Amino acid sequence: MTRTAVVTGGTGGIGFHVAKQLQQKGFAVTVVGRDPGRGADAVAAIGGDSRFLRADLSSLDEVRALGVRLAAEGPLHLLVNNVGGMWSTRWETADGIEASFALNHLSPTVLTDALLGVLKAGAPSRIIEVSSSSIAAVDGVPAYDDVEQDGEYYGMAVTGRAKLAHLAYTLDRAEDLRGSGISVLVVDPLGSAAAATPNGMAMTPEILPPAFRGLWDEIQQSLRPAAAGAGPIVAAATDPALDSATGVVLGPDAAPSEDLLRFVTPEISASVRTLTRRILAD
Repeated sequence: MTRTAVVTGGTGGIGFHVAKQLQQKGFAVTVVGRDPGRGADAVAAIGGDSRFLRADLSSLDEVRALGVRLAAEGPLHLLVNNVGGMWSTRWETADGIEASFALNHLSPTVLTDALLGVLKAGAPSRIIEVSSSSIAAVDGVPAYDDVEQDGEYYGMAVTGRAKLAHLAYTLDRAEDLRGSGISVLVVDPLGSAAAATPNGMAMTPEILPPAFRGLWDEIQQSLRPAAAGAGPIVAAATDPALDSATGVVLGPDAAPSEDLLRFVTPEISASVRTLTRRILAD
């Protein structure tokens, strides 16, 4: 039986290379993105049993519609929530939600919720959440009483806050799904390095809180090709050694890592859970 995979943000950057490697490993791969032209180019380059589905994943209505379509197609074996983003200036999605929180946390949460049934039908199956060491750029202890905290907008800190929210929520989900046949793994594919994606290359020092701006040259020098981030994600998706693992964070070497777990506290997990459920219930 052909194993099926969905990769969000799969038309470029790290996601494209993940999708291509999964296809080479025999998966029928669905890549999800916003731009039909880039989607067509990606599928042509990936080849084999691959296809493109268009969805603007910053729109929760479009995420829900995507979930309904995919759920109607039957068993799913792998979901790679790779989509994300960072911006120099604040903007809101069509739902009126700050974009980084929407795309890095709410979007993959809603899509995963919609696909749990078909992931259980495809068990043993895996959910791979792509995280980032941008979590370390969070300025102070984050509060999750609302989508945004008061204060200046710094893209990396805002993205780190959203990624931390999603990490905490994902670890809770992993416990909820333990024994269901669905493994939930988190991957920080490049660690302290950054990917030379179009989004990453467009950044300026202003994305950093002032206390971190002295690190800008070091960050720029750490940029690595997007393809370098695919390996640990594909390993998390396919390595038989991880068959019984769930709720584990993997680093750039695809080995368990505590680096991001130190930022998660019971208080953060509880407040993220409450906020997420309140937003998605509206």
